[in-house]
Amino acid sequence: MKFKFTILSFILSITVTNSFVFAQAKLKGHIAISGAFALYPLAVKWAEEFKKLNPGVNIDISAGGAGKGMTDALTGAADIGMISRDINPVETKKGAIAIAVAKDAVLPTISASNPLLNELLKRGIKYSGLSSLWATGKSKTWSQATGIKSGIKLHVYTRSDASGAGETWAKYFKINQEDLFGVGVFGDPGVANAVKKDAIGIGYNNIVYVYDMKTHRQTYGVRVLPIDFNNNGKIDADENFYDTLDELTVAISSGKYPSPPARDLYFVTKGKSFNPIVKAFLSYCLNAGQKYVHESGYINLSKEQLLVEINKTK
Repeated sequence: MKFKFTILSFILSITVTNSFVFAQAKLKGHIAISGAFALYPLAVKWAEEFKKLNPGVNIDISAGGAGKGMTDALTGAADIGMISRDINPVETKKGAIAIAVAKDAVLPTISASNPLLNELLKRGIKYSGLSSLWATGKSKTWSQATGIKSGIKLHVYTRSDASGAGETWAKYFKINQEDLFGVGVFGDPGVANAVKKDAIGIGYNNIVYVYDMKTHRQTYGVRVLPIDFNNNGKIDADENFYDTLDELTVAISSGKYPSPPARDLYFVTKGKSFNPIVKAFLSYCLNAGQKYVHESGYINLSKEQLLVEINKTK
């Protein structure tokens, strides 16, 4: 009997100990996330799902551009910065640790009410035409930018805030964001709204501000202006992949839509000594959270790249 009692006591001890450990494992605390509009919708989704598993964790997320995200991460105003551009050496020297979490792209956008819409969708725009709008500012009409016979003028929009979309778009033309021509508008939603309201406007937007995440079709009022990559004056079948988000995703993954303006999206922390709550959240995003990437309008990292990023959090 004594032996049986000892065994039973041991089992009870293990049960109590495990319950205590499980209770202690429940995370409690606060995470502040700031930065790129491009990552904002996905970060919100991840935060919602993470909180279901960890009700004791509060996550505050604010979108204000990649520049703000980097500044907030490096100064300690945020635990994580959302960045939608490459990290520069100066930021790395200051302690920025960049962890890629998904991919997306910047797209040229026009109003669905553009009087030349049908012709523009058939002809598209060449790289030289895009450059003449944002890099040199020489084109003032649709005819000058695309070759369409028309005297209709156009209005060019760009980002006024320090943004990953702006830097990525500028990188496409081998210039800096501050050198882009156009009327400055704050934020991704701001540019999309400006283009939607201006029948002769043209801008650039991240994927999630161009496509409806429920229907996977282009958002009402905004259309992607196809890029004529082979410069033959028309959009060929293998260049026509913008109708649905799924078609565009395949084009980006296969390299048909090149980088830039396709790019990685990052979470940035200052230094690698993450507190346990931040580390747990980053681990969740790169593991279980990856199932929400595609449904939220983004492109998953390759398995190989994902393993590299996961190791950065260890």
